[in-house]
Amino acid sequence: MKLHERYKSIRDIPTTLPVFPLRGCILLPRSGLPLNIFEPRYLTMFDAALKGDRLITIVQPQRVAMAANDDGDEDGERDSPQSSTVALRNVGCIGRISAFQELDDGRLITSLTGVARCDLTEEIFSDTPFRTYRLSVERFSGDLSPGSGEQQIPREHLLETLKRFLEARQLKADWASISRSGSETLVNSLSVMSPYGPEEKQALLEAATLKARAEMLIALAEMELAASGGNPGSTLQ
Repeated sequence: MKLHERYKSIRDIPTTLPVFPLRGCILLPRSGLPLNIFEPRYLTMFDAALKGDRLITIVQPQRVAMAANDDGDEDGERDSPQSSTVALRNVGCIGRISAFQELDDGRLITSLTGVARCDLTEEIFSDTPFRTYRLSVERFSGDLSPGSGEQQIPREHLLETLKRFLEARQLKADWASISRSGSETLVNSLSVMSPYGPEEKQALLEAATLKARAEMLIALAEMELAASGGNPGSTLQ
């Protein structure tokens, strides 16, 4: 069954789901996110999800550090905070486990496919090693309609900017595949894979429309190109 056939309305999505806090990482509807799971608590979380509805919410931690570990690193600044009290962003994205492979060393290689963005409304405390939240998809119900807003995307401008961006960094792209991609897939996949920092990624996630997200991608790339003078090898973070 295709994703949009499985989740036709917000009633098809559970209101309580486990959350996976990852800094600098977002997921968007119908985009893919590969993950390498090795921490015991998240292995437990994915195992529980695979036994259930296969849904997990990807959300970024808040920037403010909440604790410090023995090495002096602030837990709130870790890619995946150890503390269960680190504040999380208010908006994340629900993803369905679309593929997984268990490795001999205990790791889990998995891929999530975005279903819909959501508001995190309330944490549900339990004895599980991972965190669970009550969620609301109501504000993002339009995410359940594939291709919504594609006609308003400045596709040619986006592709032109992407080409300049890649050329400045001496990177290549599979332009044949890009040309075949739908505009929604192109914009959301570029947003998920983009090398920007947590704040920019969150802004892309929370963009009100697909057009707004595409325009934000263009603006971010053009600002970076202007700041670097188009020199290859410059970094975004």
